[in-house]
Amino acid sequence: MSDQLRSFDNFQAAVVRQKGGPFQLESVTLTPPREYEVVVRIVATGMCHTDMIARDQVFPVPHPIVLGHEGSGVVEAVGAHVTKVQPGDHVVLTFLSCRHCRACQEGHPAYCENFNAHNFSGQRAEDGSHALCGHDHSLLNDRFFGQSSFGAYAIANERNVVKVRKDAPLELLGPLGCGVQTGAGTVLNALQVSAGQSFAAFGGGAVGLSAVMAAAAVRATTIFVVDVVPSRLDLALTLGATHVINSKEQDAVAVIREVTGGGVDFAMDSTGIPAVIRNAVLALRPRGTAAVVGASKPDSVLDLDALDLLQNSKAVRGVIEGDSVPDIFIPRLIDLYLAGHFPFDKLVKFYPFEQINEAAEDSEKGVTLKPIIRIDAGT
Repeated sequence: MSDQLRSFDNFQAAVVRQKGGPFQLESVTLTPPREYEVVVRIVATGMCHTDMIARDQVFPVPHPIVLGHEGSGVVEAVGAHVTKVQPGDHVVLTFLSCRHCRACQEGHPAYCENFNAHNFSGQRAEDGSHALCGHDHSLLNDRFFGQSSFGAYAIANERNVVKVRKDAPLELLGPLGCGVQTGAGTVLNALQVSAGQSFAAFGGGAVGLSAVMAAAAVRATTIFVVDVVPSRLDLALTLGATHVINSKEQDAVAVIREVTGGGVDFAMDSTGIPAVIRNAVLALRPRGTAAVVGASKPDSVLDLDALDLLQNSKAVRGVIEGDSVPDIFIPRLIDLYLAGHFPFDKLVKFYPFEQINEAAEDSEKGVTLKPIIRIDAGT
């Protein structure tokens, strides 16, 4: 069997076997890549809120499963028809889209009509097969965001592998595939905030602060961060925020209206909490736009002031993955980072693979904004 078609046996992956976890390091096997697939040696993987809600089956992904969807690493092998990358390339893994539906064809793959089948089903959407199995050949669900990158190796599709420059620190880049891309892309792609405008981030986690850095990079002149954690607010001021509001102590809407003389041009909610989303909309100036990017609990109901929307011509839209085309946007963010204009490294803390559960706990408690799990399988 050639190197391009060999299987990858007995390596470590973090398996979730029951609702609520924990992540268990187990020996697993990866099947050879299919014709359009890519095997990546994972150097590091960011941990995102979506990993936890999948672990807890708030998003009903099947268990047992290997999660992880912010992987970065080195291409080890490619399928026969892959032309986009070759072994040795540095890559970031991102969400998988079908490339055939109307949204994909119109250049908005984050709104792929087959998104759930490709990213949350635990199997290949095409035929229901799996790339991973346990050491005893037992079934493991995988394909989480088309990658399942909480493991030493991952199989992705050519479509969700982004080639990146080799002078960038590879272990840092994984979060660009989802969380950082979501915040920054919402500002740059979906809302198209520009110089001189105002922006408010409701939620000062990794997604919210990525949005702040993006707004600062395009020279928005008034940038608010609303949160309840003082350390996040302090960090926000170092990343480009001009005003911070602790919503436990102040009325965020009233402060924003007073400072701006009527409201912000744009707002983004990354909390998914309906009451906070409502405040984000109330904080808009007439003809302003609010983006909702945080995942709400199933069956959540959003209560908005209908007359406010009508009379002030406000817009509210949902945004997935920053409305990004990853092959274009992720390299753009890397260029901004290396030029000193997008310091997302200030959000992260690294954890060894064996401390993945500690990383998850720190993330949920707000101790760490963006955990990155070092995995590196070596060569």
